[in-house]
Amino acid sequence: MLSELKKQFPQSLKYDWQWAAKHEMGPNALWLTEFLTQAIALNQDMKVLDLGCGKAISSIFMAKEFNVQVWAADLWITPTDNWKRVQAEALEDRVFPVYAEAHSLPFAEGFFDVIISVDAYHYFGTDDAYLPYILKFLKPGGTLGIVAAGIRDEFNGDIPSSLKALWQPEMHTLHSPQWWRQHFAKTGLLNVTTCDCLPNGWAIWKFWEEYLTENGFMNPGRGNDLDLLNADGGRYLCFPRIIGQKQ
Repeated sequence: MLSELKKQFPQSLKYDWQWAAKHEMGPNALWLTEFLTQAIALNQDMKVLDLGCGKAISSIFMAKEFNVQVWAADLWITPTDNWKRVQAEALEDRVFPVYAEAHSLPFAEGFFDVIISVDAYHYFGTDDAYLPYILKFLKPGGTLGIVAAGIRDEFNGDIPSSLKALWQPEMHTLHSPQWWRQHFAKTGLLNVTTCDCLPNGWAIWKFWEEYLTENGFMNPGRGNDLDLLNADGGRYLCFPRIIGQKQ
């Protein structure tokens, strides 16, 4: 698996695994951010919104790797906590933590060049009304990109028997790449340019969960995904990546 990871994540594997694990809030945010930004042209001094940034390690990664300015917005983690991580990396002029709820963002319309969301957008973005709202903060021609836990194909209301006992009501926000493509494209507001899944995503997800568990980093507040991943066996669970340009 390590050789596969080196091929897929040459930038984020430079970062300390224990640092990433200490600040995890789900699947490895650095790896997912690198996968997302591989298909987004990030240039120096661009203004980027990291929506649902968690503990801001995705924001720190983008600031370091691309020299962009990142507004790290989250509801669950305080700006003070994230600011300490930003200061530790000497990125005070690049990463700006913000406390914000996704439906009440404190930004000027048309402010951002790029808006990304790493394993968070499915918590609020399945609502048909949300895309028109978030695109208000993006410049014309700007880029919206998300990567999130999802499934390869829609269940169409019938949860597979292998997953039914473990499937929680909130998991119905997990969708396929094609579902997201249609969800975004139907508005006529976004030209979808990328719609795919992280290659070998199930195995990468499982590998990270095992690393967290074996090394004592698993956050008890979020639970363990290993039972679900093992039940799935790589059939459905994946990480869809959807990217588009504002029309």
